[in-house]
Amino acid sequence: MERELPVAKLIRFGPYAADVRSGELYRSGIKLKLRDQSFQVLAMLLEHVGELVTREQLRQKLWPDETFVDFDHGLNAAVERLRRCLGDSAAIPEFIETLPRRGYRFIGKVDCMEAEAPVQIPKEGPEASRLYRRRMIFLVSMGAFATLLLLFFLSIRG
Repeated sequence: MERELPVAKLIRFGPYAADVRSGELYRSGIKLKLRDQSFQVLAMLLEHVGELVTREQLRQKLWPDETFVDFDHGLNAAVERLRRCLGDSAAIPEFIETLPRRGYRFIGKVDCMEAEAPVQIPKEGPEASRLYRRRMIFLVSMGAFATLLLLFFLSIRG
């Protein structure tokens, strides 16, 4: 079952969809857990696809002038969490390229951007994903197979 989100800005890339209004990230219809700062980094990169987003621009967006934090550590951690969520790597980037000491660039292919129109997002939860159902069938099958194998070996011993 699907639900309708009123007036959303949805950006799709690969199997992902980022709803920049609600600050939510989806993979194949399943809502992912992503901290706000990491999502803010993603949103800013998606606003400037293919362009350099400097570390200074990210600092201004994430931490106002009156906030005192270890900026380098905070930004690196936010980007690392984002990469982990996207299954991306700094060594072989698919979505986020690092430009050392300068900033980051979104290099993934953006499939579509939808703005100011209701969008359909599959209902949250496991039932929204075919992959989840396949995995469950596989796990149940493997459990049944292991049980049968155990019963077989027990009958041989007895």
